[in-house]
Amino acid sequence: MAKSNLREKAIALRKEGLSYREIMAQIPVAKSTLSDWLHSVGLAKHQKQRLTEKKLASARLGGEAKHKKRLAITRAIVETAKKEIGQISRRELWLIGTMLYWAEGSKEKEYAPGTRVAFTNSDPDMICLFLRWLKEICGKDLSDITFDICIHELQRHRTIEILDFWTNAIGCDPVHLQHIYYKKGNPKTLRKNVGSTYHGIIKINVKSSSSLMRQIAGWTQGVVESIR
Repeated sequence: MAKSNLREKAIALRKEGLSYREIMAQIPVAKSTLSDWLHSVGLAKHQKQRLTEKKLASARLGGEAKHKKRLAITRAIVETAKKEIGQISRRELWLIGTMLYWAEGSKEKEYAPGTRVAFTNSDPDMICLFLRWLKEICGKDLSDITFDICIHELQRHRTIEILDFWTNAIGCDPVHLQHIYYKKGNPKTLRKNVGSTYHGIIKINVKSSSSLMRQIAGWTQGVVESIR
């Protein structure tokens, strides 16, 4: 087909509202050539709208493809990393729990001696790990523990749901979760976790544990000195 005929056909297709890519599928020319031919060809409003919608749809498909690829890469990395851990030894559990307590546990102050062991967090996996540490390393079970649950006032209506969540997560009787406190909420809060995934914060208190508190402090100091 002569070049002039190709140009005329390209212009006709453009006037029908086809995109450059759609035209190039029918007319085998370089995009730069097509641009020279079509730069003065106007489009009706509905044609421009169609092209815009196609671009947005293409962008969404590209974004979804990238997102799926990123998720697949993430899953592969996580699965590989999980296998690197293997079985946790008793010593490793001891050190893990000690470091968790160093980060999230209450500390004894000189002006307040006799502080008991208390650990606060909102992550159910971390709470369960710490309870296992208390049982296997410190010899404490549920009879030695009380729980405080702090719930935002704005989530008061979900109290029963939140209690059920922690009862199932911990594997305890609801009688252990009787100490509930409500934190004054801000209706205009910028917090993201305010929906059904919000389960408050739980505090583990160990009864008569001032000696254990000092023992944990010694373990922590031992770790610090060993890495200096």
